[in-house]
Amino acid sequence: MTRRLLFRAFGLTYAAERWIRRRFTGAGLLALGAAAAAAVVGLDTNRTQAYQVFAFLAALVGVAMAASLSFRGRFAVRRLLPRFATAGEPLAYRVAIRNETARAQPGLTLVEETVDPRPAFQEFLRAREPGEERRNWFDRAVGYPRWLWLVRRNQRARIAEVPVPALSPRGEGEARVEITPLRRGPLRFAAVTLARPDPLGLFRARVTVPAPQSLLVLPRRYPVPALALPGTRKYQQGGVALAASVGDSEEFMSLRDYRPGDPLRRIHWKSWARAGRPVVKEYQDEFFVRHALVLDTFAAPAHGARFEEAVSVAASFACAAPTQDALLDLMFVGAEAYCFTAGRGLAHTDRMLEILACVEPATGAPFRTLRDAVMERHASLSGCICVLLAWDDARRDLVGRLEALGIPTLVLVIDGGDGLAPDSAAVPTRPEGAAAVHWLQVGRIAEGLQRL
Repeated sequence: MTRRLLFRAFGLTYAAERWIRRRFTGAGLLALGAAAAAAVVGLDTNRTQAYQVFAFLAALVGVAMAASLSFRGRFAVRRLLPRFATAGEPLAYRVAIRNETARAQPGLTLVEETVDPRPAFQEFLRAREPGEERRNWFDRAVGYPRWLWLVRRNQRARIAEVPVPALSPRGEGEARVEITPLRRGPLRFAAVTLARPDPLGLFRARVTVPAPQSLLVLPRRYPVPALALPGTRKYQQGGVALAASVGDSEEFMSLRDYRPGDPLRRIHWKSWARAGRPVVKEYQDEFFVRHALVLDTFAAPAHGARFEEAVSVAASFACAAPTQDALLDLMFVGAEAYCFTAGRGLAHTDRMLEILACVEPATGAPFRTLRDAVMERHASLSGCICVLLAWDDARRDLVGRLEALGIPTLVLVIDGGDGLAPDSAAVPTRPEGAAAVHWLQVGRIAEGLQRL
């Protein structure tokens, strides 16, 4: 019960702070702060005249708030969003605003409203702030720093307030909005707020127009040096079509007469009807390069930053890998084991980035689920890129199995700066042709990739 009451108090405090910050202008906040200070200093009216300052400022703020009630705007808005954004990279788009009143509307500003970043109660109970164990006992018991951390984590973009050109009666205008997405995944907009300060410039009147919309934010990408990924062309049964599908679809080549032993499913019935003799479809098996991009999604709750960097590294290789004459399989585990294929006209890199934008840590499945998914496809793989979150026995076993099968493997381990990465001298020397382990440190990923 105490936890729930504290949680509600945190939410009310956040809502009040947000209301004050969005309603009052800079001058209004200054007047409000000065009024509060004057109220404290002027408690004893016999010793100081500060109460007069408080009365003046309080009246000024009251007049400003009352003047804002005269704002009676009605608007329609329409966002012109791009298809994608990228985490950490500024994005500009336009918002069309139509004035639906018979009065001119000058001096407006526009504020984008995203979904509420406040966490749910169960999320608050389950989450653990990185480094929370180092806080004092009071902060750990109350949980307010953890609540603030969750709010910051759920805020997916920085959005600045922008001016709106003066709108004529029944007229329309456009505002240019700049945002910086902070995290990959769907960025959900809830509404657009149009604000106008009162004549004193202390308090804003606001009109909120519901405008639900979403924008997919792709993972951050890093420059990857030109890598000649090792591996030879492998036999792909049934060609590209079968290599990217589940079932028996194959690469069609031609028609020919039936031969004893041909399966009945290959008979081309229309040609048999025209020719008067059995005709079957002939398929071509192909040899081409196929690489696997293996993403480790088995992240502990405290390793969120490490997991996000692993997704960014995987996205960087998905963009850098040549896919015109080769296939690239993205393999990871979510609710189940997934494998998505791009290259040779099957799918574009954008599709793979969309998938990576929505990847979440695996829960309830052991690491061997990913190992088994990779091993099932080992016969068709020319090489493998493994992006791992740790270097333990389970990960070593996966890499060891790939080495034993003669599959060239590039191993990248994300180090969260928690001392899990061994010294270079502690990493055993591997025989020529075996997989080398490259450690990438959170915060210095780009630098580490350039050393590959």
